[in-house]
Amino acid sequence: MVGDSPTSGEDDDLNEEGLDEREFDVEGLEDEDQDIGEEDGDGDGDGEDRDEEVLESVTIEITGLSLYTHHGVSAAEREVGQRLVFDLRLDVGETDATVTDEIEDTVDYGEVCQLVALIAQQRQHKTLERLCSTIADRLLADYDLEGVWVKAAKPEPPIPLPVDEVSVEVWREAEQ
Repeated sequence: MVGDSPTSGEDDDLNEEGLDEREFDVEGLEDEDQDIGEEDGDGDGDGEDRDEEVLESVTIEITGLSLYTHHGVSAAEREVGQRLVFDLRLDVGETDATVTDEIEDTVDYGEVCQLVALIAQQRQHKTLERLCSTIADRLLADYDLEGVWVKAAKPEPPIPLPVDEVSVEVWREAEQ
């Protein structure tokens, strides 16, 4: 009936924040020595005397950064301009931010978006390949990254056939 509130069911397990506590049982997660059959390197599977740290690798992904730019082979593309959509993958590698929760210990993706916008809008390139390479090189130069992947897509490419989009991807690894 309209206006009736349930007296039992799914809502009974929700806490004050509306989270289902059955799915979010985090008790004991802070205990680093919790033994759940983890290998400790001595082959007995007891998880004791674990000397090796768990290495974490962080990847930051930015999807759908939409910018109005003036890139293209034809003079009309460069003069009139068009929208490009960028996707980026930044391989940060190990970062203290997984422990400290501080933005200073990782790559600020807001800054990355601002830098990509500046690069994409400050000068013209004929090819998306060159534009993506310029962005990748600058990101590697400005941030402590292991690698970077840049994709630029033209959602409305100036070709006489129907396509969803045309895109170019560039992958660069940091020089050691």
